[in-house]
Amino acid sequence: MSVAVPTRARSSAALVLAGVLWGTGGLAGSLLASRAGLHPLSVAAYRLLIGGVIATGYLWLTGGLRGLPRTPQARRRLLAVGGLFALFQTSYFASVSLSSVSVATMTTIGSAPVLLAVATVVKTHRLPGAWTAVSLAGSLAGLALLQWTPGQEVNVAGVLFALLAAAGFAALTLVTATRVEGLDPLPTTAFGCLIGGAALTPAALWFGMAVPLQADVLALVVYFGVVPTALAYAAYFRGLESAHPVLAALSALLEPLTAALLSMAVLGERLGAVGWCGAVVLIAALAVAYTKP
Repeated sequence: MSVAVPTRARSSAALVLAGVLWGTGGLAGSLLASRAGLHPLSVAAYRLLIGGVIATGYLWLTGGLRGLPRTPQARRRLLAVGGLFALFQTSYFASVSLSSVSVATMTTIGSAPVLLAVATVVKTHRLPGAWTAVSLAGSLAGLALLQWTPGQEVNVAGVLFALLAAAGFAALTLVTATRVEGLDPLPTTAFGCLIGGAALTPAALWFGMAVPLQADVLALVVYFGVVPTALAYAAYFRGLESAHPVLAALSALLEPLTAALLSMAVLGERLGAVGWCGAVVLIAALAVAYTKP
């Protein structure tokens, strides 16, 4: 009796921490791109490489690398995860550079459940349930409001890259839904990051990966790979052990909220009244999707 509550509380706190840390990733990547003059592809490569190295090092120190499967199925899974990580991260930071941190994050997070629902309907040939339909309608309405600001043009390229990032995230969710024997989530994430980062490196070197040897820029590079990537995923997987599944899903909602608030405070971004209405509708729709059967 004295152990169950603290364990559940620690798991819940870990999930909340993961959502908040993920929300700082867009801001960190945007600052790194502007201060170091990096292309979005190079920003994505840095995040995946550093996060992969840190996560792999943690597994090595804790003995998590022992007994990893070397089957063709495991290799295919890691290659697929790595490729989707590369697609998702590159598209996301391209959207950030073309629109804003808050809009890119909310569009990506809000579109992914819609794309997943469409893929599920195509796969199962069954229409979604009532609550799912409500959530999808709310998501579409929220996304439309989020993109539409009176007197301003919608950056079509930024929206398309956000949708491509959402497609990559949705595909990643579908790919990892079936477990590979002996391949746990954290090693999958660690090696997926390394593979994705390695795949992006040749093109990233072409666009330029050099960063100024300045303390603030180097601190951004380290923070970017460690905090919103390696540490956030470690907290998320730690929280999944004992927390309620609904809380695990809802923790993802903290990412766009954190990104929006930080972009306002640090970058001076503003959504406007219509944009904030869209954000509220979108988050409510996502909450419905996660909490209703």
